[in-house]
Amino acid sequence: MSASDSVPRVGVWLIGARGSVATTVVAGCAAMTAGLHPPTGLITETPPFTESGLPALSALVFGGHDTLDCPLRKRAEALAAGGVLPHGLPTAVSAELAAAEREIRPGGPLPGDTRTEEDLITAFTADIRSFVRRCRLTRAVVVNVASTEPAPAGDALPPSSLYAAAALRAGCAYVNFTPSTGLHHPSLRRQSESSGLPFAGRDGKTGQTLLRSVLGPMFTQRALTVRAWSGTNLLGGGDGASLADPAAAAAKNAGKERVLADTLATTPEGEVHIDEVPALGDWKTAWDHIAFDGFLGTRMILQTTWQGCDSSLAAPLVLDLARLAARAQERGLSGPLGELGFYFKDPVGQGPSGLGEQYEELLAFAERLRAQPAGGSSHVGDRGSDGRSGEWR
Repeated sequence: MSASDSVPRVGVWLIGARGSVATTVVAGCAAMTAGLHPPTGLITETPPFTESGLPALSALVFGGHDTLDCPLRKRAEALAAGGVLPHGLPTAVSAELAAAEREIRPGGPLPGDTRTEEDLITAFTADIRSFVRRCRLTRAVVVNVASTEPAPAGDALPPSSLYAAAALRAGCAYVNFTPSTGLHHPSLRRQSESSGLPFAGRDGKTGQTLLRSVLGPMFTQRALTVRAWSGTNLLGGGDGASLADPAAAAAKNAGKERVLADTLATTPEGEVHIDEVPALGDWKTAWDHIAFDGFLGTRMILQTTWQGCDSSLAAPLVLDLARLAARAQERGLSGPLGELGFYFKDPVGQGPSGLGEQYEELLAFAERLRAQPAGGSSHVGDRGSDGRSGEWR
C-alpha cells in the first residue's frame, strides 16, 4: 500500500457534476491542494475548525451524475475565458479534472427515459456505491449543485429527490445546495429520519440573501421599521436559464423571502424579481431597495448592489459543507444539521436566521465535531449536549 493509499479518502459525489459550480469546486480544490491559490472563502480553513477532524482538501475525491456530456476540462476552459477561473488553471489542474471526469456517470431521467423511479434510484445508488469501492473511500457525501427545478406537482419524485433517495440508500450524508425538493419530498421524510444519516440544506446563501441575513437583524436591533423591501436579480448561465421558468424562480424566491420574515418578524411589502440575461454568463447583479421609518416617522431609504460570480461564491461553501457533513457522519451525527444554517437560505432543522447568530452556531458545531466518542458509529443518531431535536423546519 502506498503512502497516499494509507490516508483516508472521502468522496464528494456532485449532482450536476459538469456544471459551472461543480467544475469550480473540482478545479479550486486541486489549485489549493497544489498550493497554487490560498483557501479564500473556505470557513473550514479558518482557525476555529483546525481541530475539528475535518477531512483534508487533499483527501477529497470527486465524481457525480450529470445529464450533460461537456467534459470538465472544456467547461473549465470556458470558465477561465469568462474570468471565473484564473487564466491557465485548467491546464495546471488538468490531471485532477480528468480524474473527476472519469468518475461522472449519466444522470436522469433523460429525454425518452422509460425507467421507473425505482429503476433510476437503483441505478444511481449503484453508481455511488461503485465510486466508493473503486476509489477505496471511507465514505462519500452527495451534494446537489444542479440547476433549480420547479416544485413538484403530485406524488411523482422530481430528479433531485431521486438522487436524494439514492444517497440515503447508498449510506451517504446528503447536502442540498439548491432550492430543489431533494429530501423535502413527503415520501422521503420517513426514510431520511430513519436512515441514521446526517443531511443539510437547502439553497446555498451566496449573495443577495447573505446580505439580507445581515441587514434584517440590523434593522430589528436598531428598532427601525421596515416598510418595504424589494429586489431584482440579473443573471446568466445555467442558473439564469433554469430560473427563467416562473415555477423554478418561485422556489428560489421562497428562501429569500423567508429570511426577511424571520429576521424582521414580519413580511414587508415588495418582492424579488429574477431576470435572465444570457450575456452575463456566470456573473450576477442583485439590487435591493429598502424603505424604512426612523425616529418620529422620518422616511428613509437604503439601497444595495451586489455584483458577484456565482460559481466562485458557491464553490468554497460546497467544499465546506462536504467536509462538515463527512465529519458529522464519521462523528455519528444523524438527521438535519440545523447548525449549518449559516450556509443556507432555507435551512433544515431549527435555528436562527440572522447571520451572526448562525455563525455562533457554526462555531459551536465545530467544537462539537472535535470530540470523538468511544465506539462512535457513523450511523447512530447523536443530538449532542445542547439537546437540539433536529426537527425539520
